[in-house]
Amino acid sequence: MIEYSGSTFRSLRSCCALCCLLGWLGLMTPAFSQQPFQTLLVGLDRRTVTSLDGDWHYLVDQSPGRALYTSNGGINDKSYAMNTHPHIVGVHNEEYDFATAPTLKVPGDWNTQVPALFNYEGVVWYQRDFDAQPKPGTRSFLHIGAANYRSHVWVNQKRVCDHEGGYTPFDCEVTAVLHPGSNFVVIAVDATRLVDGIPSVGIDWFNYGGLTRDVSLVTVPKAFIDDYDVHLAHRPKFEPGNVEISGYVHVLDAPAGTAVAINIPEAGAKTTVKTDAEGNAPFSVTAPKLTLWSPESPKLYKVILTSGDDSLTDDIGFRDIRVDGTRILLNGKAIFLQGANMHAEAPIRGGRVNTDEDVTTIFNYLKDMNANFVRLAHYPHDERMEREADRDGIMVWSEIPNWQHISFDKPEVYAKDVVMLKEMIRRDRNKASVILWSISNETSNNPTRTRFLTDLANEARKLDPTRPITSAILGPRLDGNEMANNDPLCDALDVIGQNEYVGWYDGSPEDADRIHWSFPQKPVIMSEFGAEAKYGNHGETNQRWTEEQQVYVLQHQFVMLNKIPQLRGISPWILVDFRSPTRNIPKLQDGYNRKGLISEDGKKKQAFELLEKTYKEHSVGKPE
Repeated sequence: MIEYSGSTFRSLRSCCALCCLLGWLGLMTPAFSQQPFQTLLVGLDRRTVTSLDGDWHYLVDQSPGRALYTSNGGINDKSYAMNTHPHIVGVHNEEYDFATAPTLKVPGDWNTQVPALFNYEGVVWYQRDFDAQPKPGTRSFLHIGAANYRSHVWVNQKRVCDHEGGYTPFDCEVTAVLHPGSNFVVIAVDATRLVDGIPSVGIDWFNYGGLTRDVSLVTVPKAFIDDYDVHLAHRPKFEPGNVEISGYVHVLDAPAGTAVAINIPEAGAKTTVKTDAEGNAPFSVTAPKLTLWSPESPKLYKVILTSGDDSLTDDIGFRDIRVDGTRILLNGKAIFLQGANMHAEAPIRGGRVNTDEDVTTIFNYLKDMNANFVRLAHYPHDERMEREADRDGIMVWSEIPNWQHISFDKPEVYAKDVVMLKEMIRRDRNKASVILWSISNETSNNPTRTRFLTDLANEARKLDPTRPITSAILGPRLDGNEMANNDPLCDALDVIGQNEYVGWYDGSPEDADRIHWSFPQKPVIMSEFGAEAKYGNHGETNQRWTEEQQVYVLQHQFVMLNKIPQLRGISPWILVDFRSPTRNIPKLQDGYNRKGLISEDGKKKQAFELLEKTYKEHSVGKPE
């Protein structure tokens, strides 16, 4: 994300390396491409903000974005972004008018709000007026929780930022363009799929377009806390008596020597440190009253960060997650992950997940199923999800959307990937529930891909050395009774995710009983498996699309899975049926992937009851 306001930012720690990378590659980046972000406000959902959610006027651009793009592919700053009105008297001018245009709810996708736009994948322009009262010595940012896929933002006719990526937040500084009283913002969102996008063009989920998460205006002091990492000190080995909290606080545009206070009253931890020349304030403090976070006791502490005129209070849990041989250890204890996959599609009402009610519904399903784990597929979800996971004690796999066919041979795609990885980790690194960073899903095994993702895994470790790195691997194909995962990407991973569909796409359900898996000596999570069933469709166990066969496939899967000695988690595909335009069998699919344990309208299938019982009895897999 690049900003065009008058304020000058110092480079952030994580941004420096990417800037160097872009320079080294000599990339010529067009105006609409991803740029290194200059700031992304961590903990913004814990600040006082002015919500810009609600009704926004919208106009649909003529494909492929006639009003947005110039003839040479640049961004047109002189069209709808100007927010002018048609002349009733006088010289003819541009033929558009937001003031009389219909409205869309924000946050929300346009697909489920306007029937005519259900399958639209192009440019939609959003506009709304808002009041502001800028104060001397402060700065203002426009926060967009997510917009799919490319976004261009103007405030009072000035372009303030561009962003690529449909699932991570971005912040645009608007200090220089705001004025007292009435202001307006125009955002062009382009949901066109790109071959060199992340994800690329061939996705197996619905391409919801629009301002899909919250939009707000936040005001902060001139020098303010924009980033922080507060965690249990990650030592070479877990130490049961470890009560050291460490990390850093970054104060943007703070002079060296600026004081930063970290206070965790309930844990008995308090310290004051000072920033260096880059605005970083590393710290370490003892917390003698500390209780570690776990699914059984998801303890969160009020963490108060203060620097100058800025103060922020976050809710943070403290725990240790690591790999030891073929075990996954939480606070030194071997664990087994029992969960499910979940797309960010709202049960019952449909559309993108973006409300507290959506999140509560999803986590109630997980708790009803006796789950302790969820894989958030295949991209970062709304931040509400991780917040709820923190409170409920549900462990999380978080992933960036390197889904199947990515342009792994292009340096500019790698640069975009690094930005998305940084945005994901930066937003959620203080969430105790997030135990795994995933770099990809079901990518083809070839040297170019392996080099790309190995570099990305190492980048993730630089950004966060406290969490294991994983990826969901598809393959190998069944060879007699043997399934041997020898994908070289496993070498770059701490935990191996394995997707397989024995009994649905590969072989018969009974074939699973005789299959023997072999893996490198690392923990394995069976990250996808299952079968499709339409809720209420009943028949024999050999009849596809029935609830009975879905259960039958899972039962035979469990026989196979229990023979994998290093299995440390399972997450069947998927918790809830979700829209996918590639699923086109009328009356059975109707545009939905039916592998859900629950139907899209919230009805639990027989398979849900099987998982509920299995997880209660802990009858599949062992922690060690």
